[in-house]
Amino acid sequence: MTRKKLLEIIEEGEGLNVEFKQRFSSHEKVAKEMIALANTKGGVVIFGVDDDKSIYGVVSEKEEAELIKEAAEKYCEPPLNYSIQILNIEEKEIVIAEIHESQNKPHRLQDYKNEIDPNVAAVYIRINDKSVLASKEMIKIFQTQSRNIELKKYEIGNIERQIFDYLENNETITVDELKKNANISNRRASRALIKLVRANALFIHTKDNGEDYFTIAR
Repeated sequence: MTRKKLLEIIEEGEGLNVEFKQRFSSHEKVAKEMIALANTKGGVVIFGVDDDKSIYGVVSEKEEAELIKEAAEKYCEPPLNYSIQILNIEEKEIVIAEIHESQNKPHRLQDYKNEIDPNVAAVYIRINDKSVLASKEMIKIFQTQSRNIELKKYEIGNIERQIFDYLENNETITVDELKKNANISNRRASRALIKLVRANALFIHTKDNGEDYFTIAR
């Protein structure tokens, strides 16, 4: 990244692919932002710049880089693919951590468990300029995509027909809405919607508050 490009990014402000940090706060907080970028489209965490675009610089670029390395490798599971760059802006050192979009989603905060538990794992995704917790539906979709798990012997049944009937009159549907409309358990509603996403019949979306909803794939 060039100095010119960095200044352009700072001027544009935080967004889907950009997070500012005035300083390294804690391993967990930084790992959260890095995980969200890796689980979405990738991006950069820029240290030494505040949320309002003010440029402060870091006290020690070497120390900052080492802390970033620890967050990416020890506080993320699985560890993240990243690179670090240091640039001088206004005679202040800025540290840029570039996080590449992962091919091994979902990443989560280190919990020292052998397998991911979608009900409790701290998996983050990027929504606009925020990092939010991913739903268990999103986590399960990530898992099937990363493992290239094929959808076998899938048929359109009564629940699926109810989903499409509902979407004929409504633009979106949620797990809770399907649960109530079809009078089924939360688990069955979640599973039915996930399968339709995997079958490319539905899209999954996430709101700023982390809630998911589904729409017809067009």
